[in-house]
Amino acid sequence: MENIKAVIFDFGGVLIDWNPYYLYRKVLPNDTEIAGFLAETGLLDWNYTFDQGYPFNRGITELSRRFPQYAELIRMFDERWSETLGSTFDATIDLVKGLKQKGLPVYGLTNWSAEKFKQVRSQYEFMNLFDDIVVSGEVKIAKPDPRIYTLLLERNGLKAGDCLYIDDSKENVRGARQVGLQAIEYQSSAQVRQILASQGLLD
Repeated sequence: MENIKAVIFDFGGVLIDWNPYYLYRKVLPNDTEIAGFLAETGLLDWNYTFDQGYPFNRGITELSRRFPQYAELIRMFDERWSETLGSTFDATIDLVKGLKQKGLPVYGLTNWSAEKFKQVRSQYEFMNLFDDIVVSGEVKIAKPDPRIYTLLLERNGLKAGDCLYIDDSKENVRGARQVGLQAIEYQSSAQVRQILASQGLLD
């Protein structure tokens, strides 16, 4: 890595925990039943379409009609969606703050339904740290599609080779590298801190 002038962060799995099991553990008896429900309905595949901009309410309605026996559980994914969010990763948020204090621009690039992002954004102060946030549901392109990385770069006048991208998904890291971004797969805040410090970006 060299010449890093900006850092781009994924959100889910890097700055905040997200898992539908957090919701469904409240209403189903065990993880095996949750896994069966998610697999049979393909709810997580539908969630990716929401990340790509498909209207949340429409998708939930369509899926409920296909699986009427699970309609109540499916509607929960809309009505109680905020309960799929876990805690923030404060050690990683501290890295964002440290980069800002050093004068380095920081950006967010997240796969997230536009409706649900708007619903919860005001609850998380760390989101105000970013110079810009590209939300997949708003631009109707989701990672690892190379176009969403390019969109963020062009929107902010950035050169790919000058930016470091951090994501916990191998596929998303691969997509970032396809457009020329320097990229690392997130394992822990300590791992990222060590990398940033080695580049002189943090003390």
